[in-house]
Amino acid sequence: MGSSGRAEQAEAASMTLPLMRFQVITDTHVRSEEEHPYNRRLARALQDIAETAPDSRGIMHAGDMTDHGFPDEYARFRSIWEAHRDRLPELLLTMGNHDVGLGERESRFANFLAASGMSAPYHDHWIEGVHFIFLGTEENLELHCSLSAEQLAWLDARLEEGRDSAIPAFVFLHQPLLDTVAGSYAEQQWHGVVQDQELKAVLAKHRNGAILFTGHTHWEMEAAHNRFDGGPALPPMFNAASVAYLWTDENERKEGSQGYYVEVYRDRVVVRGRDFERNAWIDEARYELKYPLEFPMA
Repeated sequence: MGSSGRAEQAEAASMTLPLMRFQVITDTHVRSEEEHPYNRRLARALQDIAETAPDSRGIMHAGDMTDHGFPDEYARFRSIWEAHRDRLPELLLTMGNHDVGLGERESRFANFLAASGMSAPYHDHWIEGVHFIFLGTEENLELHCSLSAEQLAWLDARLEEGRDSAIPAFVFLHQPLLDTVAGSYAEQQWHGVVQDQELKAVLAKHRNGAILFTGHTHWEMEAAHNRFDGGPALPPMFNAASVAYLWTDENERKEGSQGYYVEVYRDRVVVRGRDFERNAWIDEARYELKYPLEFPMA
């Protein structure tokens, strides 16, 4: 086979094989009690990832590591993680309202940063040429997140860095924007960004260069509006459900545990919902987004 034939084969392989894989989990709500159901579900999810995606390049956590933000809960989270870490990739996190929403602000933020290993409430990382951006509240509000003007300007600049990249940046924030994904509609009452319009304005500037994952609502992936396609003005957004327990469109709690497996290709992103309780794929939550991220998407 000549060099041109080998080049064609390599090109074809690069389109059919993912450049990288990662997972998105959220709302683990770890408790201090060793055998609490939420803790067992986190352990089960980590085991599923280790067995199903041994080549994963990262686990991205969208907040609410713990149920109350107590030091012994963080210690329990770390013990569960340490029991599985030899078979797992890097863990990157942002904070949720359960982590920092109550109590004295400085100690709450310090506890989260120390336990998570993150450097600040918001941070970004490049992994094998793919950009991961984590937004985080700068006030310890009970339910909502508050993003400073400095953080919004930082996000704008970070997204601008990747403008020439075909692969969009993956952005993570605990609370969803109003009227986007499941649970975020006004009547459902689980949106929660104080600067909702300001964040939307930044994301609108980069609608072809970002994909947003959020938690907070616990809405199951089988629900309506699990994915927000972005429409003509915003980037696509995904509800990442919860590892600890789920919520339904009937406004009822449901026992269960879900997260996403994401495959990044040269020409597309494939997002697949995973049921960690059943160790099975969620057929209703499989999405393929082709580059550029134009509306409507495939």
